[in-house]
Amino acid sequence: MQTFTLVFLIALLLTTSTQIWLAVRHARHVRAHQDKVPEEFASQISLSDHQKAADYTCAKTRAGYPSILLHVLLLLVFTLGGGLNALSDFWAGWLTDPLAHGMALIISTFFIMSAAELPLSYYRTFVIEEQYGFNKMTPAMFFTDLIKQTALGLLLGVPLLFCVLWLMEKMGESWWLYAWVGWIAFNLFILAIFPTWIAPLFNKFTPLEDATLKTRIEQLMSKCGFKASGLFVMDGSRRSNHGNAYFTGFGKTKRIVFFDTLLARLSPGEIEAVLAHELGHFKHRHVIKRIVISFAMSLVFLGILGYLMEQSWFYEGLGVSVATVPSTAMALLLFFLVMPAFTFLLQPISSIYSRKHEFEADAYAAQNSSADDLIHALVKLYQDNAATLTPDPLHSAFYDSHPPASIRVAHLQSQGQS
Repeated sequence: MQTFTLVFLIALLLTTSTQIWLAVRHARHVRAHQDKVPEEFASQISLSDHQKAADYTCAKTRAGYPSILLHVLLLLVFTLGGGLNALSDFWAGWLTDPLAHGMALIISTFFIMSAAELPLSYYRTFVIEEQYGFNKMTPAMFFTDLIKQTALGLLLGVPLLFCVLWLMEKMGESWWLYAWVGWIAFNLFILAIFPTWIAPLFNKFTPLEDATLKTRIEQLMSKCGFKASGLFVMDGSRRSNHGNAYFTGFGKTKRIVFFDTLLARLSPGEIEAVLAHELGHFKHRHVIKRIVISFAMSLVFLGILGYLMEQSWFYEGLGVSVATVPSTAMALLLFFLVMPAFTFLLQPISSIYSRKHEFEADAYAAQNSSADDLIHALVKLYQDNAATLTPDPLHSAFYDSHPPASIRVAHLQSQGQS
């Protein structure tokens, strides 16, 4: 056995066992606290709603086990099981051009993985989400969305993949710097076109018509120094009863979007507080900071890939014969397939950083609107989305981008009293 094969298997075993262990902990912790609503929420959330959230959380957790195991199975089949070798040989019989071969290899691999995961996605939507009253999609809508997503992915992803593979082959040892610049340009392009070209493919966006609420929001935006191209309502209720709000785009394309489900549930003061939270992210430049960090990490990963693609042990340790494949496409594919096994344990760092931003945005909302209104809005959202109020602390530390409900509310209460 190759040394790197052993390292890979240990990393995969550690990651998989940690994911399952965290899921088991989470379900047990939620179950252990399902019979009593936490004191700070008892006046707003009933025991039946609290227990529904516990059931929903545990159902989603159980549904995650097959997904974890399927990912491991597919990864092992494609690498040590010889799947990538077989796909490469298949395409070699049809395509002689290295770029065309590499693109076909990568696209077909991800197509197979997506097809294998489709039944689990269908189950989550039409069994779990349906059971707990959240799903509004029909099978026709589900598959229409899937076709749109696939077509969009090919339309945008194929040119990007071609450019990356071309740079890997033609730009010598410094290809990864050129690829990094291309990746930055691609992401900025997507950010620019998403609000006006991509999002409307899946949802309908209409201008906010409530004049009183619109005036209130515009006053808040003026106070916070935020300019947007418009205030829009998204028909989120077509697919789900979950509610949310966000702002998207940058520069002149920035727009504020409210789910119609959110507007139907919250009072004007609560909507203003939720928006103030989102504007807090803007004021503290959280989006820009995350983009910069993402670009910096992509540079690091591309640099590592630039080294690995020259090492025969990287291919052979993952069950791939270097002599029979174009190393550029195979290196890229292998890297992105196995990288999660080596980076999963770093995930809490990202979660900590994200929760720091959420605390800052909450503090900004408390200063520019009402901490009490934001608390009431959050509790309604927890209730409406059946979000558990009692997550396992360790599971939350690994996965949750937002602070647990009790910690977040306590932080807001302290902001309101200061």
